[in-house]
Amino acid sequence: METAVEVRAPVAAAWELLTDTRRWTEWGPSISGVECTERFIGPGTIGWVRTVIGLRLPFRITEFEPGRRWCWSVAGIPATGHRVEPLGQERCRVVFEVPMPAAPYLAVCRVAALRIRSILEGGGGKEGGAAL
Repeated sequence: METAVEVRAPVAAAWELLTDTRRWTEWGPSISGVECTERFIGPGTIGWVRTVIGLRLPFRITEFEPGRRWCWSVAGIPATGHRVEPLGQERCRVVFEVPMPAAPYLAVCRVAALRIRSILEGGGGKEGGAAL
């Protein structure tokens, strides 16, 4: 299952935002903090996320296609996939992939996608409610 938004920004800008652990709290509604030795994730990156309800959970990047797609597991459970697709020189599509068993989480990912669009288009990320 997927949710996506078209963004008026280069694919490289969207990719940078999606992979910058210091910025995950800006667009992630379920994340209130990140602990990671790497600012930008890559294959096998590990760390911890703190959820908005106070849980501290380990994460691992399980799939990584530079400039294109990454997936992770959180607390050992396969979680969301994150993808960018070029639509032109200054346009792209940001996609969140959600496994079927986590279908209700699609609503949270929709908020994240809208925030990413707002950040990249200069709105500061407030669109769509709370920060995944």
